[in-house]
Amino acid sequence: MNIYRSVRAVTNASGTGIVDWGAVAEAAKASTPPGELTLSDAERTGYKTDVQDARERLQTVGEVEFDLPDTIEIQNRHHWIDANIETFERVMHPIEEKGGGVFPGVARVANTGTMAFMLSFLGKNVLGQYDPLLLAEADDADHGLYFVHPNIRRVADSLDVDYPRFRRWIAFHEVSHAAEFGAAPWLSTYLEQRMEEGVEALSEGSLDRKAFRELDTAMTSVEGYAELLMDRAFDDDYEDLRRKLDARRRGGGPMAMLVRRLLGLGLKRRQYERGAEFFHAVADARGVATASKVWEHPDNLPTDDELDAPERWVRRVA
Repeated sequence: MNIYRSVRAVTNASGTGIVDWGAVAEAAKASTPPGELTLSDAERTGYKTDVQDARERLQTVGEVEFDLPDTIEIQNRHHWIDANIETFERVMHPIEEKGGGVFPGVARVANTGTMAFMLSFLGKNVLGQYDPLLLAEADDADHGLYFVHPNIRRVADSLDVDYPRFRRWIAFHEVSHAAEFGAAPWLSTYLEQRMEEGVEALSEGSLDRKAFRELDTAMTSVEGYAELLMDRAFDDDYEDLRRKLDARRRGGGPMAMLVRRLLGLGLKRRQYERGAEFFHAVADARGVATASKVWEHPDNLPTDDELDAPERWVRRVA
């Protein structure tokens, strides 16, 4: 880790955009140890088996058909940062097109530093990721499934939990997202449209509340349904893993807590909880197959009001 190189990359940010993405990548990686990525044969087999078992179990429990992404990678932290730079750049593009304001050089340095800090923090903490490659230019862009191996090992050790079991739990969670996007071919486009509308409005200096509200309810459904499938498909009870991981997320020093708040990670946790309550209520009343109807058509997504009144969604959809 080289903090000096990281700061130098930010302060030397250049180009015509409001973010120097090359400098973001350099600065984020300079301030983030890559982590060990030497895998034993047993670990490689373990990852492969975990993903395959997760697909089979989730298909059975959710009564949904889906394929795994062609791109499945076991990464170190630098690999994860590189994979996500392109996503952040695509999302920011509408805002970048509007220019850098009165002091473009100053804005570029500040924005580059902010993005580098955010990717560095996430790169040190992300365990796994299902990446639908939103806003990718290629129409046939494949989705991706990533496991950040150094973080998985470190967190398993810090929580004092069995590493293979923890790794398998992460695999089941990320593959559950592959189940959702596989069962709903329209979902990527739906999220992209709301994201584009919201970011475009921000670039014009306004706030498209409808687009962001629809994006939030859709992501709440994505996270909540994944929790339902995890509960029904994982090998055993994992309340101990969830409890310890939640305690870890709430812990840390004041700086870590501030960063989580600024990055909206508390909101993401609320999406998990609210979405899980909704889908568990539906599944308990009508079965998992009924809950899976959410992916048959965009109109089947719950509204914000229905998320707190699942019986209304059941009457409308099921």
